[in-house]
Amino acid sequence: MEKGVWQKSSFSGEGANCLFVAADERGGGVSLVESEAPDTVLRATPQGLRRLICQVKAGRLGGRG
Repeated sequence: MEKGVWQKSSFSGEGANCLFVAADERGGGVSLVESEAPDTVLRATPQGLRRLICQVKAGRLGGRG
């Protein structure tokens, strides 16, 4: 993971598959990383992340498989 203040998601348990989130110092961006792929960092604006979460909760992204 990159340097910064990372917070573990409250929905992550004690095992693998943990999600971590960090906000940049100016509040203009949010970074997400999953514990099994710590070198892959997803960056978004707070508004973009909010829209993504709303779409997921509404079931609008469609599942695979």
